[in-house]
Amino acid sequence: MTNTAPPTGTVTSHAFWAEDGRALAEFYAAALGWKLTHEFPDENGVPTAFMITDGTTNYVFYTAAKFTVPNWPADELPFHLDLAFPDVAAAEQRLLALGATKPDHQPGGENWTVLLDPSGQPFCISQPWTGA
Repeated sequence: MTNTAPPTGTVTSHAFWAEDGRALAEFYAAALGWKLTHEFPDENGVPTAFMITDGTTNYVFYTAAKFTVPNWPADELPFHLDLAFPDVAAAEQRLLALGATKPDHQPGGENWTVLLDPSGQPFCISQPWTGA
């Protein structure tokens, strides 16, 4: 019997839902210095999904008619983004100017800051991780 490696796959994108997928894609593209590169239409030809990329990583933001803002921190989140910036204070100010908000609840102490993106979903900002 030949020992073969199991099939492997790759993650092609990470997807997020929002009331306005385009607006959220534009927010994260500006936050990260990326580009909005693709629009994907629904069955009626209306653009409802929007891809941003840095050339290696892709995020897709979907317009979801029944999107509900998470009630964080009361509700646990299935996932969220952690973004790293060399100057966290400057990044925080820039993200707030782009439309993020800063909730009172800040569980990260000195390790990270929680912000809410324009759709109301939490994400964290911190210094880049330097160790294991």
